[in-house]
Amino acid sequence: MFLGACALLSLSGCGFLEHAERPAWRTQAENACLARGLVQPSAFITPAHEIDGPGICGLTHPFKVSGLANGTVSVEGPVTIDCSMIPALEDWLADVVQPIAQAHFGQNVVGLTTFGAYSCRGVDNLAGARLSEHAFGNAIDISGFKLADGRNIVIVQDWKKTDTQESAFLHEVHAGACQHFTTVLGPGADVFHYNHFHLDLAMHGATNTGPRRYCKPAPAPNLTPAPGQPDGLPPAPEIEEPQDIAQAAPGVGGPMALHGPTGELPPPVRAYSPAPLVPPQPLPEGRPLDWDITSSINASRDN
Repeated sequence: MFLGACALLSLSGCGFLEHAERPAWRTQAENACLARGLVQPSAFITPAHEIDGPGICGLTHPFKVSGLANGTVSVEGPVTIDCSMIPALEDWLADVVQPIAQAHFGQNVVGLTTFGAYSCRGVDNLAGARLSEHAFGNAIDISGFKLADGRNIVIVQDWKKTDTQESAFLHEVHAGACQHFTTVLGPGADVFHYNHFHLDLAMHGATNTGPRRYCKPAPAPNLTPAPGQPDGLPPAPEIEEPQDIAQAAPGVGGPMALHGPTGELPPPVRAYSPAPLVPPQPLPEGRPLDWDITSSINASRDN
């Protein structure tokens, strides 16, 4: 009887219920980041408990981040992100944000305000959407910047102002983020990002001049650096929208990896058909407490 049932379920590996698994490359990337010493724990960057679920959401080695640049730049939250996001944020601050803040205001940025980072949810909080990079701690949403003199530069207020230092600063740091992150979305990208920058390290594959980067709205030409040297391979085809690694595949029983660790595409699978999108509402994606749910997860585990 058991063997008969097993034969009927052979397509699922005789596993009765095939369960989804987080793509292995994510844990491999976390481990590699730690092994290279790219993140040093401190009073501002502290290791947190592993987050395993719900579903494939979570991180093997999450970090709670309350400050960057040795604590000289506060991070509202704190936020929970993976290892790789921390050096990317540090480099963006050092190479882009602070030089531009000095050029426009003669002072440094001392704080980042956020809408959070880790959150087990779909893209844009839409029901039926594929999983967001937020679901793996591989993304952060920046809503504003605090200057040393106490001034706050708020994206929803200052991005669209014309001929102001604040607007110029925001457009330039957005453009600079496109060289440090693989996905950068801001006001004008869509209705969901009118009030913040979404920064992540999703894998969109490779082009003949380096990793594929998705930056929207496209920066002005004078803010865009020259592309890297071609590697001799044909250019990769353009993509129309950012894609997350995890994508629900109806009938398969779990998510799939769109790209492997080196950028290869997996075998074709049935196309993903998301649930009909509800009309988007021009509202903030949430407060930090709505997004960063690891505090409650860790509290329940500790109890």
